[in-house]
Amino acid sequence: MEKISVLAITKNGINIGQKLKEFFPKWTIFAPSKFSNEDNSITWYSESTSDKIIELFKNNDALICLFSLGAVIRLISPHLIDKKTDPAVIVIDDKMNFVISALSGHIGGANELTKKIAEKLQAQAVITTAADVNKTIAVDLVGKDHGWRMEDDSNVTKISADMVNEEPIGLFQEAGTKNWYKQLPKNVSIFETIEELEKSNSKSNLIISDRIIEKDLASKSVIYRPPSLVIGIGLHWDTSKETIKEGIENCLEKFGLSSKSIAKLVSIKKPQDVQGLIDIGKEMAIPVEYINREDLAKVTAPNPSETVKAFEGTASVSEAAAILVSRGKLIVEKQKFPPNLTIAIARIED
Repeated sequence: MEKISVLAITKNGINIGQKLKEFFPKWTIFAPSKFSNEDNSITWYSESTSDKIIELFKNNDALICLFSLGAVIRLISPHLIDKKTDPAVIVIDDKMNFVISALSGHIGGANELTKKIAEKLQAQAVITTAADVNKTIAVDLVGKDHGWRMEDDSNVTKISADMVNEEPIGLFQEAGTKNWYKQLPKNVSIFETIEELEKSNSKSNLIISDRIIEKDLASKSVIYRPPSLVIGIGLHWDTSKETIKEGIENCLEKFGLSSKSIAKLVSIKKPQDVQGLIDIGKEMAIPVEYINREDLAKVTAPNPSETVKAFEGTASVSEAAAILVSRGKLIVEKQKFPPNLTIAIARIED
């Protein structure tokens, strides 16, 4: 979280705010100007608290309110949108007994922040989200720390309920780090293949993959997309963004791979970077990495080319670059798009 504000409306609240500032110096403390004691570490406001809390609610990643939970609810409730948009809201009582995760506990990060604050203040953390209370998997947080993206969130609520109610849930993973959980709940079973998962009696599923999942299976699953694919690109100095984009989309569709799992675009380092590659990286919001020809020449690729070697000083660009950067396995061998593009795809192995 980059922007966190604290709102205090009582003298005790101001003291708590000052204490929080000691532990979290980047946070901004707001308090009514009628209590001003010339402390420059506090931002004193003159408008009504009902106006100030809405301003802070709309302009922060997290808002910590140092007054009653009921008052906070009444003030912010007309401005709630959804859990993907609303900031984390945390409430601390006037005597610093309880730190309450009030809003956006999972996606917004209120639960984790509540625990941190409670530890510093030696107070009781109050967290009521079902996954935390039942010590099970928070479906909407799986892989968040590892940069995973959900295919979509349409099944999250249903499958979260299945998880909490201990319904049989299947887990299939073929990409991404394996250490995202310490111990799986007893109602979650691991399956080694998609076929085994489909034949199981699982009521719902968690699927961690960079492959496109068949619709019937996807309809009762939450699908997570780890950044596991490295796309190697061989190209000329004048290969256009449109040509590269079309080639990438062709390969992803042909081999059933998800664009949401692309981690990097990689190619050979040329005297001047190819503008088309720069542009497609920006458009797709994917980093581009360049590899020296000497390093590419050391990689054993399945489809070397003497013609490429004559022009580039290495017998392989797309395959070698994908293998080298991923440090994993080539899952799409070189695909040719004459006259000026080749693409290969490798999977990062954690």
